[in-house]
Amino acid sequence: MALDSPASPTGDEAADTALLSEAADWVLALRYGDVGDKERRDFEQWRQRSPAHGLAWARAENVLGAFEHVPAEIGKNVLQAVPAMMRRRNLRLLGGLLVAGPAAWLGWRQLPWRQWSADVTTATSERKSITLADGTRLVLNSGSAVDIVFSAGERRVRLLAGEVLITTHADPSPTYRPFLVQTPQGLTQALGTRFSVRLLEVAGQQVSRVSVFADSVEIRPHGAAGRILRANQQADFGAGRIAASVAVAAGAALWERGMLLAKNMRLADVIAELGRHRGGILRCDPGVAELRISGAISLDDSDAALALLERSLPLRVERTTRYWVTVTRR
Repeated sequence: MALDSPASPTGDEAADTALLSEAADWVLALRYGDVGDKERRDFEQWRQRSPAHGLAWARAENVLGAFEHVPAEIGKNVLQAVPAMMRRRNLRLLGGLLVAGPAAWLGWRQLPWRQWSADVTTATSERKSITLADGTRLVLNSGSAVDIVFSAGERRVRLLAGEVLITTHADPSPTYRPFLVQTPQGLTQALGTRFSVRLLEVAGQQVSRVSVFADSVEIRPHGAAGRILRANQQADFGAGRIAASVAVAAGAALWERGMLLAKNMRLADVIAELGRHRGGILRCDPGVAELRISGAISLDDSDAALALLERSLPLRVERTTRYWVTVTRR
C-alpha cells in the first residue's frame, strides 16, 4: 500500500484524531478489559457528549470490527498499539494500519490445520533446537513448523513452514531407515550430512530451497528425476523441476547463532531477512532497495541492526509504530 507523506493537521483533523484515540481506548476497555457498571455509564456519557463523539465511536467500531472473532488474547495484543497509532497526524494511514492486524490474523486462521498443530513450532523471532530419538539435531528458524514421523522403515521430518537446519546422526536402529525431509514440493534424503531446507516464494511460486553444508543429499521433486547435491551446493525445487545448483552463500547457516552475514547483498534482501525475525511489518522503500550491504548483522536485535544501517548508509528508519517500520532514503 502506497503511503502519502504526513501533512500538518488542521484544527478539525487534530480534534478528530483525539476523538478517534479516545474511541480506540474505549474499544480496548469494553472488549478486552474488566469493566463494571460505572465504566459502562462513563462510556455512555462520553459517547453521547456530542455528535462528533458518536461518529468517532462508530468509525472505531467499524474499522476494528474485524477483531470481533479474534481470540481475546490475540486481539488485545494487536490492539494495544492502536491508541498511540491513532495520535499520528496522517489519518489516512489509520485504516491501513488497523486492517494489518486482523488481516494477519485471518491469514493465520486460513493456514492448514496441520501447520498450527505441528509437533514443533517457533514464533517470529524465536529459534529452537531439539535432538530427535536417533540423535539427529534439528534447529528451527523463526516462524517455522515441523512434524516428526519416525517408523520402523524411515525417519521423516515434515517441514510445514519456515526453515530447518539438520545435522543427521547415525541411526541406532538395527535396520536401515532413510532420513527424509518432506515438503509440499517433494522429498530430500540425507546421505550422512548437515543441510537446511527452507520454504519460500520465488517469482510468486512456493519452492523448497536445500543448502548442503557437509556431505550430500538427494532431492526428489514430485514428478521429476532426483539430483544429488554435494557440500556447498544449493538448489531450489518445485513440483516437476529442479533449478540449477549454485554455491551456498558464505555464512548461510549463521542464522542458527542469530547472525546474518551479508556479502554485497541487496538492501531489500537484508530487510526481508530481518523481517523474518521481527514482529509486524518491516518495509524497504524501492528507492533504496538496490543499495549493497556487506557485514555481520544481528537477527536477534533488529532495532540495533536498523540503527547500524541508518548510521552507516544514507538511510532513514521511519517508525509509524513499533510494528510498522519503513527503511527509506535520508
